[in-house]
Amino acid sequence: MITTPSNSKKPTIQELGGAALLRVTPAQIVLAVAVPFFCAAAYFAFASMDLYPAAVIMLILLSYFSYPSVSHDLVHRAYRLAPHLNQFLLSSIELLCLRSGVAYQIVHLKHHQCFPSHEDIEGRAAHMSFLNALFYGILFQPKIWLYVLKHNPPKKRLFLFEITMIACIWIVAITLANTFPALLLYCIIMHAGSWFIPLMTAYFPHRAEGEDEYAQTKRFRGKAFALLSLEHLYHLEHHLYPSVPHQNWPKLARQLDPHLDEKKAEAITLLK
Repeated sequence: MITTPSNSKKPTIQELGGAALLRVTPAQIVLAVAVPFFCAAAYFAFASMDLYPAAVIMLILLSYFSYPSVSHDLVHRAYRLAPHLNQFLLSSIELLCLRSGVAYQIVHLKHHQCFPSHEDIEGRAAHMSFLNALFYGILFQPKIWLYVLKHNPPKKRLFLFEITMIACIWIVAITLANTFPALLLYCIIMHAGSWFIPLMTAYFPHRAEGEDEYAQTKRFRGKAFALLSLEHLYHLEHHLYPSVPHQNWPKLARQLDPHLDEKKAEAITLLK
């Protein structure tokens, strides 16, 4: 389990900036939610014109702006939407990627509760070598589905609906492979993209051997990391304050830096 050092307390949200760190505008929420749907629609638009390189880029962006971005905020209910609307958007966006929103929410919240314990199925890749973490991703989605079924979640009906929808999409894609190959390609790319989730969200940003929460999750800094990740590479900050939406992570990092320096949290910097 994560332990908190006793020699100094973690600053409260109020001490770091108060409600400003938790606040996102309606326009920011609409934009964040719309981007995954736009990427999916753009894929089919480009595919219909045989512009497959551009179409594939749209699917890469769809993966990027779903799991580690808006879906992630919906998992933590960081937008403070009505529960049914939050769940509808989470399930819808994850279904675009042929994943279960219910499964994501269950395993990710478990990750926050117990990393680096081996009970954490999402964070297990942090204990592995690079190649093992990569191979772990191949069956990652079925593994978390079985985990959810085993633990009989309150949202089991919705989870089973999501899995049924994913199966139906695959069946339609295979059936129409000759007349509508773009759909099958979409399914293949999105499924293959999910293989990298454990590598990108557990292996790279974590240190399972760390002694406390400041050492178990890496602190990234520098213009190159900010540019390459589109300001999403603030994993340590997120673990410390999971209720802060991704739009405010850079602001949170700036406010938190003096405390992290005091805690001697190593900064991995690329182009300061």
